[in-house]
Amino acid sequence: MKTIDDLDVSGKRVFVRADLNVPLNGTTITDDGRIRAVAPTIAALLERGAKVVVASHLGRPKGAPDPQFSLAPVAVRLGELLGRPVAFATDTVGDSAKATVAALGDGEVTLLENLRFNAGETSKDDAERGAFADRLAELADLYVGDGFGAVHRKHASVYDLPARLPHAAGLLIEKELGVLKRLTEDVRRPYAVVLGGSKVSDKVGVIDNLLGKADRILIGGGMMFTFLKALGHEVGGSLLQEDQIPVVLEYLERAKANGVEFIIPVDTAVAGSFPDVKTGTPVEDFEVVDVDAIPAGKLGLDIGPKTAALFAEKLADAKTVFWNGPMGVFEHPQFADGTRAVAQALLTASTPPGDAFTVVGGGDSAAAVRTLGFDENKFGHISTGGGASLEYLEGKTLPGIAALEA
Repeated sequence: MKTIDDLDVSGKRVFVRADLNVPLNGTTITDDGRIRAVAPTIAALLERGAKVVVASHLGRPKGAPDPQFSLAPVAVRLGELLGRPVAFATDTVGDSAKATVAALGDGEVTLLENLRFNAGETSKDDAERGAFADRLAELADLYVGDGFGAVHRKHASVYDLPARLPHAAGLLIEKELGVLKRLTEDVRRPYAVVLGGSKVSDKVGVIDNLLGKADRILIGGGMMFTFLKALGHEVGGSLLQEDQIPVVLEYLERAKANGVEFIIPVDTAVAGSFPDVKTGTPVEDFEVVDVDAIPAGKLGLDIGPKTAALFAEKLADAKTVFWNGPMGVFEHPQFADGTRAVAQALLTASTPPGDAFTVVGGGDSAAAVRTLGFDENKFGHISTGGGASLEYLEGKTLPGIAALEA
């Protein structure tokens, strides 16, 4: 795979496919981690005299312009991080994009409007997707893929466009792939994997693949209740995927046969209804119960303190840790303790005298680290791509990476 060092970018229009899919509250960016992650690649290209055309998706618009998903606020923040103005095109391949790109001088940068405002970006029809890629290709001389959070998508700007231009990987994708190789090749042991989030079905592939690689798998989040049900516990009104119980039982048997330790929660924080995460209003019927005593009318919303201590113990001597998925509804103060405890356990494991390589696998986990006030620089790596990281660990071919390798 070529890198940006292999490209002669001076005076060239360089299309950078970034992942700027940041959370917005109105027009306010609440977490700029993904913008900061791609900024070094853009800065390096600008320093070498490139005319940089940045493009990304944001949210899930339905193939047409939608003001709530505009990248305009991102252009402002990107300019602040780069220390130079970022011109903003109000469309993707229309008159504004063409004029804005044509006006670029060497060492200048523009951001196109949301790629998903055009149906061709995400189309499953190869011809429609290809036609959009053709129009994007008219805006550039070279292509740099650096949107790691989107490389598992077979989208026009990720998969089809690199085939139309000389291409290379950006600094972020180089870094992300290097980290993932450390999680799959020559792994330092003990190797612990912490999985949370809402659904077992979202993690089936990665559990299946890691059963032959990890030493310990710690289960939290909403998915833990399917494990608990499989083990014979009643889970009240907690999130449950009944159809995944046979899969869970198979994994537990395989883990036992392979010498992989599954650590399942022993207590949980429960309430009678889902909390209001926007206001953070205290839940009056909050309580912590053992997993064999979940009340029929309540739902589990976080791991409990005994489980948090157990997880910390199981991570203390680890040399490699991969974490994907929060332990509970971390957006609400009463149900953030489990996620906070796991983040702290990773920090402790990687802080001298500990020397673990700790990886926070993007998505909600990365958001939780920042939301809960941790210094992200103290972790081994915080990924920008939750889904992409998981699919890589499942052993799947990532379309965006395959396109860059071609």
